Amino acid sequence: MLSIALAGKPNAGKSTFYKAATLADVDIANYPFTTIDPNRGVTHVRTECPCLERAERCGDDNCHDGKRYVPVELLDVAGLVPGAHEGKGLGNQFLDALTNADVIINVVDASGATNAEGEPVEPGSHDPLEDIDFIEEEMDMWLTGIVTRNWESVERKSRSPDFDLDEALSDMLTGFGAGPADVQAVLRDLDYPADPIQWEDEDREALARAIRARTKPIIVAANKADVAAEENLQRLLDCGKPVIPTTAEGELALRKGAEAGVIDYDPGDETFEIVGDISEGQQTALSGLQETLDRWGGTGVQEALNYAVYDLLDHLTAFPVQDANKWTDAKGNVLPDAFLLPRGSTPVDLAYTVHSDIGDGYLHAVDAKSNRDISDSYELEEGDVVKIVSTAK
Repeated sequence: MLSIALAGKPNAGKSTFYKAATLADVDIANYPFTTIDPNRGVTHVRTECPCLERAERCGDDNCHDGKRYVPVELLDVAGLVPGAHEGKGLGNQFLDALTNADVIINVVDASGATNAEGEPVEPGSHDPLEDIDFIEEEMDMWLTGIVTRNWESVERKSRSPDFDLDEALSDMLTGFGAGPADVQAVLRDLDYPADPIQWEDEDREALARAIRARTKPIIVAANKADVAAEENLQRLLDCGKPVIPTTAEGELALRKGAEAGVIDYDPGDETFEIVGDISEGQQTALSGLQETLDRWGGTGVQEALNYAVYDLLDHLTAFPVQDANKWTDAKGNVLPDAFLLPRGSTPVDLAYTVHSDIGDGYLHAVDAKSNRDISDSYELEEGDVVKIVSTAK
């Protein structure tokens, strides 16, 4: 399962974002380091379900009238403060927790109501732009420290006649989620001495920054957009990085209301409908929230999750079935499964994602939409429905 980590300084709204996205019960408070131990839960990215093309909708609990929600892991870790890579705050604990994440959502307080350490200040008195680059800088310098501390082992290996730099760096960076393909791609774009003994501090730092950017891409959630000044939001949107305005509190209110049966709302919708009895105060609050949804096309929480997976990680959704005509599994369930795969994946990759035995026994695949065989090298597209023919049961 893909893993998304929520990063940011304390009190920026990470735990509210996490609770809104997972409906898990976590502590939310207006002081730094509310989160000590990482919260780990399941959220979903949203895509269009192929069942919209058929008379019969799929029966999956994660499909709401063609809005298909595919599970991903969400990790909420302790807040980051300047100097975290040197151990300040809960820096090392925070950064270590990010090791296995595939992508980072940097939750920024767009209202400027918390300072660099996450302490409440007068709204607008802190520049939220400062909270974007420092997250990347702390992560880059943390990884630089890891590379530097382990560089002696690379130098020792370099004395061997069969030394391979790609392999040595892959071994060193495996724990950070960098595989051989990542190392090879990064080295192609770097200028560096052939002999590791000749590498300088700037060479190791350049390697660390490139590896982090490739294996831990970052999207910014400009949180508290409903109370942020227009100037702050526009400056964030113009910063040259992927930024999505969000209101985690608004999303949490909508999901809680839907859970209670008071409103009709699916995560990612641009509007909602009141279907239960509410107080005058709740009516006022919901009216204000609808204005935010109208302005940004939603609360931004689902959009941030979607962007992280479908854009930054460049993944797609494929739907394996056993019956190519009915799009069902062996029990007659319509489109029971949805898998996220990197763009460029083939039917063989999908087979192995379903189960290693299915992959090992792979024979061929059928495009269930056209009911035609597809080649083993066919590159899957978003929403493909595929029947895998395998010797495995």
